[in-house]
Amino acid sequence: MVLKGRAAGRKSEAGRRPGARSRPARRPQGIILRLGRVQLHWLQVVVHVGVALSLAWLAWQYLGGAFVVDPVREVQTFTGKAALVLLMLSLACTPLQTLTGWKAFTRVRRPLGVYSFAYAALHFANYLALDYGFDLGLLFQGIAEERYVIVGFAAGLVLLALALTSTRGWKKRLRKNWKRLHRLVYVAGILAVIHFLWLVKDTQEPLRYAALLGLLLALRLPPVRRAASRLRQALARSWGSAFSRKEPTPVD
Repeated sequence: MVLKGRAAGRKSEAGRRPGARSRPARRPQGIILRLGRVQLHWLQVVVHVGVALSLAWLAWQYLGGAFVVDPVREVQTFTGKAALVLLMLSLACTPLQTLTGWKAFTRVRRPLGVYSFAYAALHFANYLALDYGFDLGLLFQGIAEERYVIVGFAAGLVLLALALTSTRGWKKRLRKNWKRLHRLVYVAGILAVIHFLWLVKDTQEPLRYAALLGLLLALRLPPVRRAASRLRQALARSWGSAFSRKEPTPVD
Protein backbone atom coordinates (compact mmCIF):
# COMPACT_ATOMS: atom_id res chain seq x y z
CA MET A 1 0.00 0.00 0.00
CA VAL A 2 2.89 2.37 0.81
CA LEU A 3 4.58 1.62 -2.50
CA LYS A 4 1.37 2.27 -4.38
CA GLY A 5 0.89 5.53 -2.53
CA ARG A 6 4.45 6.69 -3.29
CA ALA A 7 4.09 5.68 -6.93
CA ALA A 8 0.83 7.60 -7.17
CA GLY A 9 2.49 10.60 -5.52
CA ARG A 10 5.38 10.51 -8.02
CA LYS A 11 2.88 10.36 -10.89
CA SER A 12 0.93 13.32 -9.55
CA GLU A 13 4.17 15.30 -9.04
CA ALA A 14 5.22 14.48 -12.59
CA GLY A 15 1.84 15.70 -13.77
CA ARG A 16 2.43 19.02 -12.00
CA ARG A 17 5.89 19.64 -13.47
CA PRO A 18 6.15 22.96 -15.27
CA GLY A 19 7.45 21.32 -18.43
CA ALA A 20 4.66 18.80 -18.60
CA ARG A 21 2.08 19.39 -21.30
CA SER A 22 -1.50 19.93 -20.23
CA ARG A 23 -4.52 19.24 -22.36
CA PRO A 24 -6.15 22.39 -23.69
CA ALA A 25 -9.54 23.15 -22.16
CA ARG A 26 -12.40 22.25 -24.38
CA ARG A 27 -14.25 25.21 -25.80
CA PRO A 28 -17.95 25.07 -24.91
CA GLN A 29 -20.11 24.25 -27.90
CA GLY A 30 -21.62 27.30 -29.58
CA ILE A 31 -19.25 29.87 -28.04
CA ILE A 32 -18.25 32.35 -30.74
CA LEU A 33 -17.09 35.41 -28.75
CA ARG A 34 -14.92 35.83 -25.66
CA LEU A 35 -14.57 39.10 -23.74
CA GLY A 36 -12.19 38.32 -20.88
CA ARG A 37 -14.00 35.87 -18.63
CA VAL A 38 -17.28 36.44 -20.44
CA GLN A 39 -18.15 33.87 -23.08
CA LEU A 40 -20.99 34.61 -25.46
CA HIS A 41 -22.99 31.89 -27.16
CA TRP A 42 -24.14 32.65 -30.69
CA LEU A 43 -27.73 32.74 -29.43
CA GLN A 44 -26.78 35.46 -26.93
CA VAL A 45 -25.13 37.44 -29.72
CA VAL A 46 -28.35 37.17 -31.77
CA VAL A 47 -30.38 38.53 -28.82
CA HIS A 48 -28.01 41.45 -28.11
CA VAL A 49 -27.70 42.43 -31.77
CA GLY A 50 -31.43 42.07 -32.37
CA VAL A 51 -32.35 44.36 -29.47
CA ALA A 52 -29.69 46.90 -30.46
CA LEU A 53 -31.04 46.98 -34.03
CA SER A 54 -34.61 47.43 -32.80
CA LEU A 55 -33.55 50.38 -30.63
CA ALA A 56 -31.60 51.90 -33.52
CA TRP A 57 -34.63 51.51 -35.80
CA LEU A 58 -36.89 53.21 -33.24
CA ALA A 59 -34.48 56.15 -32.84
CA TRP A 60 -34.09 56.45 -36.62
CA GLN A 61 -37.84 56.47 -37.19
CA TYR A 62 -38.49 59.01 -34.44
CA LEU A 63 -35.64 61.40 -35.30
CA GLY A 64 -36.29 61.06 -39.03
CA GLY A 65 -39.91 62.13 -38.64
CA ALA A 66 -41.38 58.83 -39.78
CA PHE A 67 -43.92 58.95 -36.94
CA VAL A 68 -46.13 61.68 -38.38
CA VAL A 69 -49.70 61.03 -37.24
CA ASP A 70 -49.13 60.59 -33.48
CA PRO A 71 -45.44 60.15 -32.54
CA VAL A 72 -46.12 59.73 -28.83
CA ARG A 73 -48.67 56.98 -29.39
CA GLU A 74 -46.54 55.19 -31.98
CA VAL A 75 -43.46 55.17 -29.73
CA GLN A 76 -45.68 54.05 -26.84
CA THR A 77 -47.10 51.18 -28.90
CA PHE A 78 -43.69 50.04 -30.18
CA THR A 79 -41.97 50.05 -26.77
CA GLY A 80 -44.91 48.34 -25.07
CA LYS A 81 -45.13 45.55 -27.65
CA ALA A 82 -41.36 45.08 -27.63
CA ALA A 83 -41.38 44.70 -23.82
CA LEU A 84 -44.19 42.14 -24.05
CA VAL A 85 -42.56 40.13 -26.86
CA LEU A 86 -39.23 39.98 -25.04
CA LEU A 87 -40.99 38.93 -21.83
CA MET A 88 -42.77 36.11 -23.70
CA LEU A 89 -39.48 34.98 -25.22
CA SER A 90 -37.88 34.97 -21.77
CA LEU A 91 -40.73 32.85 -20.41
CA ALA A 92 -40.42 30.48 -23.39
CA CYS A 93 -36.76 29.60 -22.69
CA THR A 94 -37.37 26.92 -20.05
CA PRO A 95 -40.22 25.18 -21.94
CA LEU A 96 -38.11 25.20 -25.11
CA GLN A 97 -35.22 23.63 -23.22
CA THR A 98 -37.59 20.97 -21.87
CA LEU A 99 -38.99 20.21 -25.32
CA THR A 100 -35.68 20.21 -27.20
CA GLY A 101 -33.09 19.38 -24.53
CA TRP A 102 -30.96 22.30 -25.80
CA LYS A 103 -29.45 24.03 -22.77
CA ALA A 104 -28.43 27.13 -24.75
CA PHE A 105 -31.92 28.55 -24.24
CA THR A 106 -31.12 29.18 -20.57
CA ARG A 107 -28.22 31.43 -21.63
CA VAL A 108 -30.60 33.99 -23.14
CA ARG A 109 -33.33 33.88 -20.49
CA ARG A 110 -31.75 36.60 -18.32
CA PRO A 111 -30.82 39.04 -21.13
CA LEU A 112 -34.29 38.70 -22.63
CA GLY A 113 -35.84 39.51 -19.24
CA VAL A 114 -33.53 42.48 -18.66
CA TYR A 115 -34.22 43.84 -22.14
CA SER A 116 -37.93 43.42 -21.51
CA PHE A 117 -37.59 45.63 -18.44
CA ALA A 118 -35.51 48.14 -20.44
CA TYR A 119 -38.26 48.47 -23.03
CA ALA A 120 -40.87 48.67 -20.25
CA ALA A 121 -38.82 51.52 -18.71
CA LEU A 122 -38.77 53.30 -22.10
CA HIS A 123 -42.52 52.70 -22.33
CA PHE A 124 -43.05 54.38 -18.96
CA ALA A 125 -40.54 57.18 -19.70
CA ASN A 126 -42.39 57.97 -22.93
CA TYR A 127 -45.65 57.96 -20.99
CA LEU A 128 -44.21 60.31 -18.36
CA ALA A 129 -42.19 62.67 -20.57
CA LEU A 130 -44.00 62.95 -23.89
CA ASP A 131 -47.55 62.26 -22.76
CA TYR A 132 -47.62 64.02 -19.36
CA GLY A 133 -44.68 66.42 -19.69
CA PHE A 134 -43.18 65.24 -16.36
CA ASP A 135 -46.30 66.47 -14.52
CA LEU A 136 -46.36 64.02 -11.60
CA GLY A 137 -49.76 65.26 -10.45
CA LEU A 138 -51.38 64.35 -13.74
CA LEU A 139 -49.41 61.11 -13.81
CA PHE A 140 -50.66 59.91 -10.42
CA GLN A 141 -54.17 61.02 -11.34
CA GLY A 142 -53.97 58.92 -14.51
CA ILE A 143 -52.61 55.95 -12.56
CA ALA A 144 -55.46 56.21 -10.05
CA GLU A 145 -58.23 56.64 -12.62
CA GLU A 146 -57.32 54.23 -15.42
CA ARG A 147 -57.30 50.55 -14.55
CA TYR A 148 -54.99 49.60 -17.44
CA VAL A 149 -52.43 52.12 -16.13
CA ILE A 150 -52.56 50.60 -12.64
CA VAL A 151 -51.97 47.09 -13.99
CA GLY A 152 -49.19 48.24 -16.33
CA PHE A 153 -47.48 50.17 -13.54
CA ALA A 154 -47.63 47.08 -11.30
CA ALA A 155 -46.10 44.93 -14.06
CA GLY A 156 -43.29 47.47 -14.44
CA LEU A 157 -42.53 47.40 -10.72
CA VAL A 158 -42.30 43.60 -10.77
CA LEU A 159 -39.93 43.71 -13.75
CA LEU A 160 -37.84 46.35 -11.95
CA ALA A 161 -37.42 44.11 -8.91
CA LEU A 162 -36.49 41.13 -11.09
CA ALA A 163 -34.00 43.12 -13.19
CA LEU A 164 -32.25 44.54 -10.11
CA THR A 165 -31.90 41.09 -8.51
CA SER A 166 -30.92 39.19 -11.67
CA THR A 167 -27.17 39.36 -10.97
CA ARG A 168 -25.07 36.58 -9.47
CA GLY A 169 -24.43 38.66 -6.37
CA TRP A 170 -28.12 38.92 -5.57
CA LYS A 171 -28.56 35.24 -6.36
CA LYS A 172 -25.96 34.40 -3.69
CA ARG A 173 -27.49 36.82 -1.17
CA LEU A 174 -31.07 35.63 -1.58
CA ARG A 175 -30.22 31.90 -1.98
CA LYS A 176 -33.46 29.92 -2.01
CA ASN A 177 -35.56 33.09 -1.91
CA TRP A 178 -34.09 34.12 -5.28
CA LYS A 179 -36.08 31.45 -7.13
CA ARG A 180 -39.21 32.34 -5.20
CA LEU A 181 -38.79 36.00 -6.09
CA HIS A 182 -38.16 35.33 -9.78
CA ARG A 183 -41.28 33.23 -10.08
CA LEU A 184 -43.03 36.60 -10.03
CA VAL A 185 -42.06 36.87 -13.70
CA TYR A 186 -45.25 34.94 -14.44
CA VAL A 187 -47.21 37.54 -12.47
CA ALA A 188 -45.53 40.23 -14.56
CA GLY A 189 -46.54 38.38 -17.73
CA ILE A 190 -50.18 38.10 -16.61
CA LEU A 191 -50.29 41.78 -15.61
CA ALA A 192 -48.71 42.85 -18.91
CA VAL A 193 -51.27 40.90 -20.95
CA ILE A 194 -54.15 42.33 -18.89
CA HIS A 195 -52.69 45.82 -19.39
CA PHE A 196 -52.67 45.28 -23.16
CA LEU A 197 -56.16 43.75 -23.10
CA TRP A 198 -57.68 46.69 -21.22
CA LEU A 199 -55.80 49.27 -23.29
CA VAL A 200 -57.03 48.43 -26.80
CA LYS A 201 -60.50 48.16 -28.31
CA ASP A 202 -59.67 45.28 -30.66
CA THR A 203 -58.81 42.42 -28.29
CA GLN A 204 -57.67 39.85 -30.87
CA GLU A 205 -53.94 40.57 -30.52
CA PRO A 206 -53.84 40.66 -26.69
CA LEU A 207 -55.89 37.47 -26.58
CA ARG A 208 -53.25 35.77 -28.75
CA TYR A 209 -50.62 36.81 -26.22
CA ALA A 210 -52.89 35.51 -23.44
CA ALA A 211 -53.17 32.12 -25.19
CA LEU A 212 -49.39 31.97 -25.63
CA LEU A 213 -48.84 32.86 -21.98
CA GLY A 214 -51.33 30.19 -20.91
CA LEU A 215 -49.47 27.60 -23.00
CA LEU A 216 -46.11 28.59 -21.51
CA LEU A 217 -47.51 28.41 -17.98
CA ALA A 218 -49.03 24.99 -18.70
CA LEU A 219 -45.66 23.71 -19.96
CA ARG A 220 -44.10 24.73 -16.63
CA LEU A 221 -46.44 22.49 -14.62
CA PRO A 222 -44.44 19.52 -13.23
CA PRO A 223 -46.65 16.75 -14.73
CA VAL A 224 -46.67 18.40 -18.17
CA ARG A 225 -42.95 19.09 -17.95
CA ARG A 226 -42.15 15.47 -17.06
CA ALA A 227 -44.39 14.18 -19.84
CA ALA A 228 -42.73 16.48 -22.38
CA SER A 229 -39.28 15.39 -21.20
CA ARG A 230 -40.19 11.69 -21.48
CA LEU A 231 -41.63 12.25 -24.96
CA ARG A 232 -38.46 14.04 -26.08
CA GLN A 233 -36.25 11.24 -24.73
CA ALA A 234 -38.40 8.59 -26.43
CA LEU A 235 -38.24 10.44 -29.74
CA ALA A 236 -34.47 10.83 -29.39
CA ARG A 237 -34.05 7.09 -28.74
CA SER A 238 -36.25 6.12 -31.67
CA TRP A 239 -34.50 8.62 -33.93
CA GLY A 240 -31.08 7.35 -32.87
CA SER A 241 -32.03 3.69 -33.31
CA ALA A 242 -33.42 4.40 -36.78
CA PHE A 243 -30.08 5.82 -37.92
CA SER A 244 -27.95 3.28 -36.06
CA ARG A 245 -29.44 0.29 -37.89
CA LYS A 246 -27.00 -1.17 -40.36
CA GLU A 247 -28.21 -1.91 -43.85
CA PRO A 248 -27.85 -5.56 -44.89
CA THR A 249 -24.86 -6.15 -47.12
CA PRO A 250 -25.85 -7.42 -50.59
CA VAL A 251 -24.86 -10.97 -51.42
CA ASP A 252 -23.10 -11.51 -54.77
